[in-house]
Amino acid sequence: MNKIIIAIDGHSSCGKSTLARALGNALGYTYISTGDMYRAVTLYFIENQVDIHVKTAVLEALKHINLHFVADENGNHIHLNGRDVSEEIRKMHVAELVSPVAVISEVRREMVRQQQDMGKEKGVVMDGRDIGTVVFPNAELKIFLTADVEVRAQRRFDELTAKGQHVNFDEVKNNLAERDRIDSTRADSPLRLADDSVVIDNSSLNHEQQLELALDLVRERVSG
Repeated sequence: MNKIIIAIDGHSSCGKSTLARALGNALGYTYISTGDMYRAVTLYFIENQVDIHVKTAVLEALKHINLHFVADENGNHIHLNGRDVSEEIRKMHVAELVSPVAVISEVRREMVRQQQDMGKEKGVVMDGRDIGTVVFPNAELKIFLTADVEVRAQRRFDELTAKGQHVNFDEVKNNLAERDRIDSTRADSPLRLADDSVVIDNSSLNHEQQLELALDLVRERVSG
């Protein structure tokens, strides 16, 4: 079977990573979470007290950020300079700053460069905000995933509380709404629907149903 590039974009906490990971497993493709990459950059900025409003400080910091993914029986893990930060980047103090970091043009250019390198051989599933519009505008399959904000907030709230984090539902919902606003209005590579994207609203779909929909789309693209 010819390998293709699958780009999955969409709003925060609508299950992009879940779908992308499942597609990668089903197809034997490499799964790359660009959201995790931006979260890891944000974590580095926090830990190293990088002033995101100072361009020279941002550029200098980016020189010292090395990101790569490691897959094992427990899933896909992102490593920041050799350290597994998969759990740390999920915490609220990172979530609250990731959108302001992700709008920085210098950060986006560096991440896009790395992402395009990762997809050169195809056989890649990548999820994020601008994969089908900026990173891989010629991807063979583009999916735009969305869900009602109440549904997304509940999913995120359940995920965080299951990990033992004490969070407030309204705080989580407001954070998602603010991330949607920032992602959709930023000047550099805003979240938008590509003309050739297929929209999947998974508000009332379970994981198996949305995976089967996506696999049908893959079969159409490969056979077509």
